[in-house]
Amino acid sequence: MRISFLFLVLLITLGSAAQNSSVKIALLKYSGGGDWYSDPTALPNLIEFCNNNIQTNISPEPSTIEIGSPEIFNFPFVHLTGHGNIILSENDAINLKVYLEGGGFLHIDDNYGLDEYIRREMKKVFPDKEFIELPPSHAIFHQKYSFNEGIPKIHEHDNKTPQAFGLFIENRMVCLYTYETDLGDGWEDPDVHNDPDDLRQKALQMGANIIAFVFGQ
Repeated sequence: MRISFLFLVLLITLGSAAQNSSVKIALLKYSGGGDWYSDPTALPNLIEFCNNNIQTNISPEPSTIEIGSPEIFNFPFVHLTGHGNIILSENDAINLKVYLEGGGFLHIDDNYGLDEYIRREMKKVFPDKEFIELPPSHAIFHQKYSFNEGIPKIHEHDNKTPQAFGLFIENRMVCLYTYETDLGDGWEDPDVHNDPDDLRQKALQMGANIIAFVFGQ
């Protein structure tokens, strides 16, 4: 499993121009009633930005897969978002744990209202691990683009400070959880939320940092 992920990482890091060397990332579909499908233009726009600005070679269309599916092992990076409830079955939790332990990476972006549910469910995956807040000095904020104050605020909900948390296996971060920032809304098409261009650029640049960090760590 580790060899497979390293091979995918090599392809994307080199940014080969060959069409058949592109890799895919995926959106995770989950049970529980939450809108896993929110921000439908977010990942395609992030992929386009990364391919144009940090020389990645990611397939333009992300896949959609269920958390418990063996297909998850075909993707070095998976993304989860939504506003509401999420429930992981025992199979989902085991599959996600094996995926993350084997070299995969999960980005969770709270689209407002996900926090209490995702924290509860990730305890099924790693009962003995806690989310650790990332300081502004963390490398993920200083890839091609520098965010000296840490994760940027994209959308306002409860007047809370944006935060980024990581789950670690030894020294490797396997999951990034972005909270009270709503990066995905900033990745969406401009006319969806009518965000000013500078705010969208911040969101896309932070997303590019995440991609660069994942494939470079």
